[in-house]
Amino acid sequence: MTNAYEAAYEESIRDPEGFWGKAAEDCHWYKRWDKVLDDSNKPFYRWFAGGELNTCYNALDLHVENGRADQVALIYDSPVTDTIKTYTYRELRDETAKFAGVLAAQGVGKGDRVLIYMPMIAEAAIAMLACARIGAIHSVVFGGFAAKELATRINDAKPKAIVSASCGIEVKKVIQYKPLLDAAIDMAEHKPEFCVILQRPMEKAEMIAGRDIDWTEAMVSAKPADCVPVAATDPLYILYTSGTTGQPKGVVRDNGGHLVALKWTMKAIYDIDAGDVFWAASDVGWVVGHSYIVYAPLFKGATTILFEGKPVGTPDAGVFWRVISQHKVKSQFTAPTAFRAIKREDPKAELMKKYDLSNFKILFLAGERSDPDTIQWSENNLKVPVIDHWWQTETGWAIAANCMGLHQFPVKYGSPTKAVPGWDLQVVDANNQQVAPGEIGALVVKLPLPPGTLPTLYKNDDRFVEAYLEEFPGYYKTADAGYIDDEGYAYIMARTDDIINVAGHRLSTGAMEEVLADHPDVAECAVLGVEDKLKGQIPIGFLVLNAGVDRPAEEIQKEVVQMVRERIGPVAAFKTATVVNRLPKTRSGKILRGTIQKIADNKEYKVPATIDDPTILGEMETALKGIGYGTARQ
Repeated sequence: MTNAYEAAYEESIRDPEGFWGKAAEDCHWYKRWDKVLDDSNKPFYRWFAGGELNTCYNALDLHVENGRADQVALIYDSPVTDTIKTYTYRELRDETAKFAGVLAAQGVGKGDRVLIYMPMIAEAAIAMLACARIGAIHSVVFGGFAAKELATRINDAKPKAIVSASCGIEVKKVIQYKPLLDAAIDMAEHKPEFCVILQRPMEKAEMIAGRDIDWTEAMVSAKPADCVPVAATDPLYILYTSGTTGQPKGVVRDNGGHLVALKWTMKAIYDIDAGDVFWAASDVGWVVGHSYIVYAPLFKGATTILFEGKPVGTPDAGVFWRVISQHKVKSQFTAPTAFRAIKREDPKAELMKKYDLSNFKILFLAGERSDPDTIQWSENNLKVPVIDHWWQTETGWAIAANCMGLHQFPVKYGSPTKAVPGWDLQVVDANNQQVAPGEIGALVVKLPLPPGTLPTLYKNDDRFVEAYLEEFPGYYKTADAGYIDDEGYAYIMARTDDIINVAGHRLSTGAMEEVLADHPDVAECAVLGVEDKLKGQIPIGFLVLNAGVDRPAEEIQKEVVQMVRERIGPVAAFKTATVVNRLPKTRSGKILRGTIQKIADNKEYKVPATIDDPTILGEMETALKGIGYGTARQ
């Protein structure tokens, strides 16, 4: 007998129009679509062509009108400012309508771009929803992004307005946003017509007369704006992919497909019903923040948490448990990095014992590969399913997951389980031919992509085709390598450029990282391939140890080398591992493997715009010199 997942998956591949047409009935439309899938202009597929809707109406007004007006829609929890503030669906709708009125009064309308450069505060979500309300296209740039990177996004999106705040807070540090914003506008060729600035109590920004508008003052006299119907195929937002330099890649998300897919995922993947509390511990600057802090939970009528803090240090490694306990969170979604940080600070999970986690049912991890050690530590301590799932900025939602609202499959460590309904996931070789189960190749998705994914890049159809569709005709290139086993479980081993070639053997650095992470003293690790005259490439490992480990580093290094030799074999040629205090990461928690590799190979590199702390690169250079790489190499 087929289970609900198998039935849904089979229908989604055999009859995508029937499957997504049914899902769309759960949404509010001003005008029903003419066609579920318009494939008349391949490879530019469009979902729900002819349909008209409003994203903000579906997120807020619909629930106010259907009996959820007094339910909490959003909880703003900020340990860095010692603030907790809740908004009911009615309150959030009213604040959003007023801010939409602020923008509309300044001439912002359908199709105009609004750039949002905000910290993790409720006003960031309100600004996003307000843009959607009046048909404007928002582009959120991670708060605190460097002025030069912000300027490239201003030039690309050409926003009519910019919405920002006086500052953000990083643990105990206040980061002034306004000087960065002013510098970016000075640098940019395109100039916004006006900026709206929220003055936070901890930092007052200098305002520029004639251009800058005070958020709080403008809200006092604002006339609430109504929802504007837009085409399902109109853009909702542009999100620039992290780490891009030069001309950024602006991922476009449409209104119709985005609403339908995301609302469907809340129950199907995350097992969240209307009224449940969901917490995506991410940032609105990233795709996770768009999809699962702001939009999907509100489409579903759930309560979403917007958290301004860190997994450790605000105030300690127990803050996640406090938030889950205090707000009765049913399901949390975060990056494995967050749990590795908690595990490193509190390896025995002593702080967890202080909190009642009885309402907590599932932990979801994504953003990078979830090593089995972190998953097992989380399972053992939380006593709930821990679900790794895999997706990308471009896809907007999960390609592969254990769909907890459809059917729970047994977890296989190292796998995000199976392709989600809608995703025809396949593995092909360099000649675009499918490979046998268990064989590593390029992970690709057969076109058309499901709704809610990127229809194109902003004003750059050619680059969209070149970056994602050209290499494997008929497929979307994920740029990840991996395999699918004979039970349909997907394994994402590494970016395709992280499969290293050691003396002719194709090896996955991800598989080696799994072995290293399994060592009891290792909190976190990275393996990457560096150039070698003899073998082409050889792998080297970087280890961050758990707090309180007092054994000599050399012993641990020898042990992990032996572990790789035993589990992967001498063919891996893994002989070098070094202990470091920390690894360079993006603000979203991804390890900057490419940058470390360039330092090791003594190549010029740019400090990535998304780096969390640039000073760490000096530490990496020193560590690499110590093992004979980087500037020390002859």
